[in-house]
Amino acid sequence: MKTYDYPTAPADLSAALSSGAALALPGALIDGVFEAGKGAQQIVLNPSTGGALCEFNAATTAQVDRAVQAAKEALPGWKARNRLDRARVLRAIADRIEEAHDTLAALQVVNNGKPAGEADLDVLDVINTFRYYGDLCATMKNLQTDELDIGVTSYRAQMHYDACGVAGLIVPWNFPMVTTAWKVAAALAAGCTIVLKPSELTPVAELALVSLMHEAGLPAGVLNLVFGAADTGRALVQHPGIAKVSFTGSTETGSAVMRDCAQRIARVSLELGGKSALIVCADANLQLAVELAVSGAYTNAGQMCSATSRILVHESVYASFMQQMQEAVAAIKVGGPQHIGANMGPIISARQKEKVQSFITQAREDGLKPAATGSLPDDAGHGYFIAPHLYADVPLSHPLWTDEIFGPVACVRHFNSNEQAVQIANESEYGLVATLVTEDSAAAASMSEALQTGLVWINTPQLIFPGTSWGGYKRSGIGRELGVAGVRAYQEMKQVLKNA
Repeated sequence: MKTYDYPTAPADLSAALSSGAALALPGALIDGVFEAGKGAQQIVLNPSTGGALCEFNAATTAQVDRAVQAAKEALPGWKARNRLDRARVLRAIADRIEEAHDTLAALQVVNNGKPAGEADLDVLDVINTFRYYGDLCATMKNLQTDELDIGVTSYRAQMHYDACGVAGLIVPWNFPMVTTAWKVAAALAAGCTIVLKPSELTPVAELALVSLMHEAGLPAGVLNLVFGAADTGRALVQHPGIAKVSFTGSTETGSAVMRDCAQRIARVSLELGGKSALIVCADANLQLAVELAVSGAYTNAGQMCSATSRILVHESVYASFMQQMQEAVAAIKVGGPQHIGANMGPIISARQKEKVQSFITQAREDGLKPAATGSLPDDAGHGYFIAPHLYADVPLSHPLWTDEIFGPVACVRHFNSNEQAVQIANESEYGLVATLVTEDSAAAASMSEALQTGLVWINTPQLIFPGTSWGGYKRSGIGRELGVAGVRAYQEMKQVLKNA
């Protein structure tokens, strides 16, 4: 694989960033060759300092077209590989990522701003995802063909699962590499070829990850990469050669993606926004409840579609919970890797910081005061930092309660019955996840059944295993990622009936 003068391997990217010299990234990987983008220049900033990290020129519409053509040409060969061949490649990718674990985590920290511990977990997730899909290919005998029981002996029915074609994958900036792994590993397992567009804000670790995939033996053209902003993404979504679009991002952008796909009846999966609830029942372990509330609302600086930023607490334990929660939020230290003891990182960009700050400003103008805030570093003006905010008794109609903020802002309200808690939790246009904290297994079961969400955690942190599923109800998206459903999302079903 040619790389020209671009550093693309994890160690080379890390060394280039450490040198302090100007770093230019390629704008595309097309048919196994990295090349400069020919579109607008993009400056990538370090969210912990606000300083320039690297730059690249975006891929143009013409380069997107070439990437799609490369994927189309590679499709017959990759699609024809049996599941054991795909398994070997996916497992080799997992091994390569594992070898580069520490370097990838460090790249995640510098480009995304995550604390080191969170970045480390991201890389583990990526490894586990590729390994899971490699193992699935090796063991799932009906990955490509399944015998059907049709209740008669004179005919034989089979279901064939065919790769749907070239997949256009668009991933967000809040979990670089992770969302990429979820989509790429499943699409490869299904037999698809790919054109991937990461966020223009977080290209560094994504570039390193794609480089590792090719080093692990992925054939040229099977995975192509285009960097860029909205124009590049739009060119990919609207391209007639893309059979399936998988998008993760905001509900507003997802709606636009869906409209574009509808114009040509393209297959589409959408993982969009959330405004999720954490419910603390009367019998809850309050120490656990506070731990789950803090991690659910403030991990990744609240920049999670799964953030449980609506916290509902039974009135009998509300006062005690609030006291502990206020202490926990006040103890959060915001900062980047240069700040010793920081356990919450920055907002990704100046634009996103301004958006989050607008909610806080509006709340102040509406007479709402935070019940607790965390601490900012002394030099907070040099990065995109916002202190965690906790509000109490926010009106159910207020934007703090109803809108996805995508920042470290959470609200607490009390309830008087489990039925009321579920009702309030379901009063949202979103339905991605929910968390329950209770010692009553029967109550947990009935509440889980009633919650209108794609996932319910009971007394656990927000763990996501690659063998499960990910996706939501209502405006939180369409379709599911991970698990067997993740593969099937990239396959067409063909029934074959013949004489026995």
